[in-house]
Amino acid sequence: MTPLRLRALPILVLLACTLCAGCGSRLVSDGLPGGAPGSDSEVTVHRVPDGDTVSVEPEIDGEDSVRLIGVDAPEVGEGQPYAAEAASFAEDRLKGRRVRLEFDAEKRDDYGRVLAYAYLPDGSMFNETLLREGLAQVATFPPNTRHLDRLEEAQDGVTAPFREFCTARMWPAVALPVGLTGVPVVNG
Repeated sequence: MTPLRLRALPILVLLACTLCAGCGSRLVSDGLPGGAPGSDSEVTVHRVPDGDTVSVEPEIDGEDSVRLIGVDAPEVGEGQPYAAEAASFAEDRLKGRRVRLEFDAEKRDDYGRVLAYAYLPDGSMFNETLLREGLAQVATFPPNTRHLDRLEEAQDGVTAPFREFCTARMWPAVALPVGLTGVPVVNG
C-alpha cells in the first residue's frame, strides 16, 4: 500500500464504525414484538374501565390510565348501548396481560390520560381489533394519526350490514363532522 492509502485507512475504518454504531442494538429485543426503543413501554393491564381505556402497571409518567388512540367505544359510565359488551371484550383480551404501548405525536390528552396504541404479545394491535369486531368506531384526534389508514381499513373491513348495525346501536344520536378522509373527526 502507498503511504497515502495507509494514512487514509484508519480514517475509513473510523468512518465505517461511526456509520454502523448502534445498528446491531435494534436487532435483538427481549420484549414484545415490534416497536422502536424509546417510543414504547411494556406494561400489564390491571383494569379495563371501558372498551377504549385501560389501567396499567407500572404507571407511565405517573399515570395509570391509558386511552387507546384512534378508536371510540361506547362509554360504560354514560350508559351507552353496548358499552358493557365492548368493555367485556377488552377485559377478556387485555386484563392481566402484558402489552406493548406505542405512543404517537402527543402522549397525553386534555384529561391527563396517556394516549397509546396497544399491542398484544402476538403483535396484533388491539385498537384495530376493536374496530374489526365492530365494537368501536374510528375517531381521530390530530396530531395522533400515525396509524389512521390502518384503523380506517379495519373499520371498512366490517361487513356493511354489520357496520350499519354497530353504528346505529352504539351512537344512534351522534353526528360527527367528517374530515377530508371521510372519517369522523373528533376534536378533543
